[in-house]
Amino acid sequence: MTNLLANLSISVNEKLYVKNPETSDLGKKIIEHSILLIHEIGFESFTFKKLGDKIQSNESSIYRYFENKHKLLLYLSSWYWSWIEYRLVFATANVSDPMEKLANAIEIVTEEIKDDLSITHINESILNKIIIGEFTKTFLTKEVDEENKEGYFLVYKSVVNRIILMIEEVNPDYKYAKTLASTIVQGALHQHYLKEHFKNITNLSESNCLADFYIDLIKKTVL
Repeated sequence: MTNLLANLSISVNEKLYVKNPETSDLGKKIIEHSILLIHEIGFESFTFKKLGDKIQSNESSIYRYFENKHKLLLYLSSWYWSWIEYRLVFATANVSDPMEKLANAIEIVTEEIKDDLSITHINESILNKIIIGEFTKTFLTKEVDEENKEGYFLVYKSVVNRIILMIEEVNPDYKYAKTLASTIVQGALHQHYLKEHFKNITNLSESNCLADFYIDLIKKTVL
C-alpha cells in the first residue's frame, strides 16, 4: 500500500495539453478561471476568447497550453478523477473488512465535494459541479473510441476498477461487479444532477444521502 500511495499524484495524461499548465503561473491561472467561467456560462458558451478576456491575456496564449476547449475539459475531468482516486485510496487504506472498505469508497464517489485548501488554484467544489453537468460531454463524441485508446479516460476507469475489485472482495461470486461499479460512479453524478434540476424524480435530500442508497443497494444485491 505504501508503494501504491507513493505512485499516486494529481497527474494528467500529457496528450491532453500542449504545455503542462501546472508549470507556470499563467497555466494555473488558465485552469483556475476556466473552472469558474465554465461553471458561470456553461461549456457550450465557453470560449478561449472569453477566458482570455477574463484573465486579461491573449487568446493565443491559451492555445499554447491547450489545443481546444474539448482537450481542456478532458484535462479538468482527468484531474478531478485523479484527485478522487487519491482520496479513495486513503479512505480505504488499512481497512480490513471488505464491506466497510466498499462503503468508504462509495462515500468518496458520491459525497458533495468541499474544497481542498491545499490546492489553491483549483476550486474542487465548483469543479465537481462541472463534472456533474458536463462530464458526459467528454465521451459522448464520435472520437470516443480513439480518445479511449489514447488513454484520455484512464483515471476515470481506474476509479471504477478499484470499486469493481472491492465488490468482488465482498462477494467473489457476484456476476455483475463491473456493471454495478460503473453504475455507482456514473449514477452518482446523474443523481446529483437530478437533485439540482429535477428534484421531483429523485429521493435525494439533506437527510437521505446518496451513499446510503448505494450501500443499501449493495447489501441487498451483493451480500
